[in-house]
Amino acid sequence: MKADSTPARGKRPSKAAPPAKAARQTLSREAWIAAARKVLEKRGIGEVKIDRLAQQFKVTRGSFYFHFASLADLRDSLLQEWRNTNCAPFWAMRDMHDIDGLQFFTDIVHVWVDEAPFSPLLDLAVRDWSRTSKKLTQEVKDMDDLRIALLIRSFRAMGYPEDESLVRARITYFHQIGQYALSFKEDPTVRRSYQPLFGEVLLGPLVQEPGSAPRPSEMRTGRRQQGA
Repeated sequence: MKADSTPARGKRPSKAAPPAKAARQTLSREAWIAAARKVLEKRGIGEVKIDRLAQQFKVTRGSFYFHFASLADLRDSLLQEWRNTNCAPFWAMRDMHDIDGLQFFTDIVHVWVDEAPFSPLLDLAVRDWSRTSKKLTQEVKDMDDLRIALLIRSFRAMGYPEDESLVRARITYFHQIGQYALSFKEDPTVRRSYQPLFGEVLLGPLVQEPGSAPRPSEMRTGRRQQGA
């Protein structure tokens, strides 16, 4: 039997395994909430939808349900964001006692002006959202009432009568909310430069009773200086 003279073929080198695809970063619960919050602030609660968020992240709905039981669960998380950033500072002030009227007023105003952590966009978005929910309508109303009540406390501590304190508190608050509703934007430096003048206007005496209330520059620890 003739030996096979055909040279043995060498084994073909095995193909190199393709590089493993980088594992997709697992989305956190916080990432979903942050994305939903942006949608809420820009387009309203009606546009906060699971499919659209999943498409934005290029993931399946399963990724969403890994963190949330339902869309309602996500919405509850958005409301908690609002409570943490826009309500908690005022809740803390509610429990303060023996306040200095002028300093208390300044602290309230700075929650809005500093926007740390207060978010005007989130506040306005939740206010719009509340028009579709009776429960949320009441919660927003309760927060409005608290903010106005705190302002009334500050004016009362400065020596203003009860009815005038109420009116001044409403003017202050309605001005602030109106600024958000109009989407009025202004350079922060310019805005801060107007603060002393806003204080003079909001805290100054009534025209029909000149000198009946001290100007901010006359105040010390919430009361008119002796002999002023």
